[in-house]
Amino acid sequence: MPQVISIKDNDSLAARLAVEMRADLLIALSDVEGLYDSPPGSDDAKLLDTFYPGDQQSITYGTKSRVGIGGMEAKVKAALWALQGGTSVVIANGTHPKVTGHVITDIVEGKKVGTFFSEVKPAGPTVEQQTEMARTAGRTLASLVPEQRSDIICAMADLLTERKDDILSANKKDMEKAVNTGRLSPALLKRLSLSSSKLNSLSIGLRQIAVSSQDSVGRVLRRTRVANNLELEQITVPIGVLLVIFESRPDCLPQVSALAIASGNALLLKGGKEAANTNRILHELAQEALSIHGVKDAIQLVSTREEVEDLCRLEKMIDLIIPRGSSQLVRDIQRAARGIPVLGHSEGICHVYVDHEASVEKAAKIIRDSKCDYPAACNAMETLLVHRDLLRTPVFDQIIDMLRNEQVKIHAGPRFASYLTFSPSEVKSLRTEYGDLECCIEVVDSMQEAIDHIHKYGSSHTDVIVTENEDTAEQFLQQLDSACVFWNASSRFSDGYRFGLGAEVGISTARIHARGPVGLEGLLTTKWVLRGDGQTVADFSEQGSMTYLHETLPVGQHFSGYRTTS
Repeated sequence: MPQVISIKDNDSLAARLAVEMRADLLIALSDVEGLYDSPPGSDDAKLLDTFYPGDQQSITYGTKSRVGIGGMEAKVKAALWALQGGTSVVIANGTHPKVTGHVITDIVEGKKVGTFFSEVKPAGPTVEQQTEMARTAGRTLASLVPEQRSDIICAMADLLTERKDDILSANKKDMEKAVNTGRLSPALLKRLSLSSSKLNSLSIGLRQIAVSSQDSVGRVLRRTRVANNLELEQITVPIGVLLVIFESRPDCLPQVSALAIASGNALLLKGGKEAANTNRILHELAQEALSIHGVKDAIQLVSTREEVEDLCRLEKMIDLIIPRGSSQLVRDIQRAARGIPVLGHSEGICHVYVDHEASVEKAAKIIRDSKCDYPAACNAMETLLVHRDLLRTPVFDQIIDMLRNEQVKIHAGPRFASYLTFSPSEVKSLRTEYGDLECCIEVVDSMQEAIDHIHKYGSSHTDVIVTENEDTAEQFLQQLDSACVFWNASSRFSDGYRFGLGAEVGISTARIHARGPVGLEGLLTTKWVLRGDGQTVADFSEQGSMTYLHETLPVGQHFSGYRTTS
């Protein structure tokens, strides 16, 4: 046991009791969130998630607590004494009556709350340090000329094929472990698996992104002459730091990395542990390519046991979260994100509506591809809407025969079930995303009823009409409020690569910022740049000598400041 601590306040008393009782954990509640590296409220004060005994010299203490006779310095001293005696310590905020109970429960459950005192310092940087490193390098990345960012992406594309054997070897380890544990479904195993052809396709996609990156960051969208010698520009700029969380999809890492590089964004990547080996080597290759222009740290792989919920609390450090995975993952992140926008969709309930004027050949072909090409994809058909006039016709029979041949399990919607003597199992919910060789079939009386059904039960992802009537098709395309609306084409076309975006970070069903497959453009925002010559607002008042012109100027090819290296 360490030298006995003298009892001067509640903190020292609690530490003494905890060690004497051989407690596993001491929770010291304060009126601040935890231990900061400088007085809370001061500029640049940072909350420390973990504190190590060797870090004492880096802390600047403030005034004493408002709720006790000891200050934070006394708490730290007591905590270090308890830690030396074998008791773990957490300092957290206990001044909120409604949440204090939850704070204690969260700490006991191992969630990241307050400051945890630890004797062992990990070898690598914390996720907060990784985020700072990424932001700093990301600003340099954004200042590179477009050709330099393109060089980096092309280097990544080359490395995917040059280091193919290393990548596939790492992926084989992940696949073998996943198969042996038996925790992944066949659909997720398919997503986890990489092949030579997949790597070649990724390489081609990255080169598309490299080409499109030439006119991305710093592009002038609007120029206005506000007044004489006062010109305003709206230009594209990176969003900042992106956090991309993905499951069982190592191919997501190079795609998202390339899009982040092209758009000048810093990137934090959090992959599933099932793809740990593959993600590690792909991240190494991304950093190798970034090193060409000295921005290696712009992309960071979070490999610590950081919970997603903890990452979502970094609202002062992360500007946008992009989840890539199951609908449950997306919903969990949307709930956990505190003040950080989340780009994505929680469900992909896609519909194909077969109109009474549809071509039977096109209908069967489109339905087969939409449902059977990749049933686990978010753009796969989940509900087939059929016009009532097609029931008991060769068109409908051919569609049903095709689905049965493809071994698709059919669930009957309420109206469809009412038409049948012996029907398939009635669907439990018309809002079901099956993600497998299953779908719901429902009957509608008209195109308008199909639209109403999709608006009520769909997820605003991707919806299709099959018809030979152009007027009907155009009404459907105009009236349906989904991110992607197709006529006589498979729902599987809802994809960044197939749209010619090179790749996508995901598909968004949001109605602001970005919608549908989100590629390079969706990772940019804008800022306004005003160039003047000493003007003031007073110059334009009634007593002033200047008047507003607000003339629209040609945008031209000028890239404000982003054409020159910093």
